[in-house]
Amino acid sequence: MSKLFFRYGAMNSGKSTAMLQVAHNYEERDQSVVLMKSSVDTKGDDQIVSRLGVTRRADLLLSSGQDLRIALQKLLGERDDFQRGVACVLIDEAQFLTPEQVDQALAIAVLDDIPVVAFGIRTDFRTRAFPGSQRLMEVAHSLQEMKTICRCGKKAIFNARLGAKGIIREGEQVMIDDEHVRYEALCARCYLEAEQSGS
Repeated sequence: MSKLFFRYGAMNSGKSTAMLQVAHNYEERDQSVVLMKSSVDTKGDDQIVSRLGVTRRADLLLSSGQDLRIALQKLLGERDDFQRGVACVLIDEAQFLTPEQVDQALAIAVLDDIPVVAFGIRTDFRTRAFPGSQRLMEVAHSLQEMKTICRCGKKAIFNARLGAKGIIREGEQVMIDDEHVRYEALCARCYLEAEQSGS
């Protein structure tokens, strides 16, 4: 039986880079993979974007109401390069999946016998779980933390949203990087100190 994997970490922990490396490893052995991401992630449009500068077009952009399993089956039926089957499904920014889509990813792994590896962050800038990440934590066969460091050198676990006046504590859960907002991965101490000082 194939498995559903969730590889999670704070921002800048190399999740997209690792995903593109996994895709390369499969394809180097002449095996096909499907790369997908949620359409909620507007950074890079239809591209999987690594902070190292590596990009690759997603095979499937998934809207929030779309059935992941049905969308995959449709894609496999339409593309000649998938006629020999798919060795693995790779999902970038998996925190943007709905809980239902996570359950559909589990069905792909268990019922369709295709491994699914989801990459994403656990919590938002308020340290609250994204619904997709929470469901992945509940049902994934395997959880793997990907680590990055804080400005102080300790392990970062939180994603601080920063604006012109420092840390932002209120707002919509999803706001993609732009000229008005940026994110920084922080350890618990730096996050709490920044929250208290407002910087």
